[in-house]
Amino acid sequence: MTKKLLLTTLLTSGALWAHHGVASLGVAGLEGPGAPLETTSSQLLPEGKFLAYMRAELINYKLNTPAYDGEMETHNYFSYILGYGVNSYFNVYATVPYFTKQEEGSVGTSGFHDLKLTGVLGFKYDDGFMLTPGNESLDDLEDWHFTASFNFSLPTGNKDLKKPDGTLYNYGLQLSFGAPSYMVGLSATKWFGGNTTLVFDTSYNTFTKADYSDGGTMKFGDEIRFNSAVSYKLYSDQEKKLRIDGNIEANFLHLGRDRENGVDQVATGGEILYTTVGIRLFYQSISATIGAKIPVWKDLNEENLQQGAEGNEDTRFIFTFSTLF
Repeated sequence: MTKKLLLTTLLTSGALWAHHGVASLGVAGLEGPGAPLETTSSQLLPEGKFLAYMRAELINYKLNTPAYDGEMETHNYFSYILGYGVNSYFNVYATVPYFTKQEEGSVGTSGFHDLKLTGVLGFKYDDGFMLTPGNESLDDLEDWHFTASFNFSLPTGNKDLKKPDGTLYNYGLQLSFGAPSYMVGLSATKWFGGNTTLVFDTSYNTFTKADYSDGGTMKFGDEIRFNSAVSYKLYSDQEKKLRIDGNIEANFLHLGRDRENGVDQVATGGEILYTTVGIRLFYQSISATIGAKIPVWKDLNEENLQQGAEGNEDTRFIFTFSTLF
């Protein structure tokens, strides 16, 4: 069994409220390691293959007061991604996000957000570190595998959307960070040769200061993530090329404070621990997932004042569909 025989799927983490969101990448096949929903797997795309991927994340937030006072009510995030296996140890991805953001009692905003470009370098440990080789047996896939990734966004979205009265929407409701953002990440994957796979990742995402047409500036809070996951193969049929996996994850997120007009903003930032549970279906060259991401612990800055932000979800559902060609 070689990588060229793998059925492949790409995973992206959820877009998190108004301005947050990163891409998590991963591959899985009928045989070999599993791949979770939110945590970055270390398996790469086969050399010379493309991956087309779509993800939807649907979020409803708890409303803290019954009055119409501008609380974020819903945020739906869609990702359209094209990936390519340059060689056995390097992949590239282009991501075009689409946001819809709805404040309580208002029209909200919707449209394409900033273009993201990602490069992923794969390596493994087998009596020493090496770049991921082109052909690996199932025994080889039991070695520890790793990736190092770099992601940056370009401010291609609209950062100056205006309300009917001519004033700008809140910077968090705009369809762009307004300036480039940068992310670095690491992942580690261990398959135990049977049904169970462990996956770990960490990443750091930083945003640069943006200038707006009303004279204001905003630097969105930096993000640090630590994720871990267990993927378990529930069912497999080699003849039908069908596999079903169950996944459970722990996803930790540290958010820095937003800095507006040079001043750290109250009621922004903090720390959240999520549990993500989901099911992944592989069939021939396609994959689909469904999952739910639930905040189980949080320590938000000025928590009683935070509205429509990570940690305040009422529901957060994830759906993905991808195909390799």
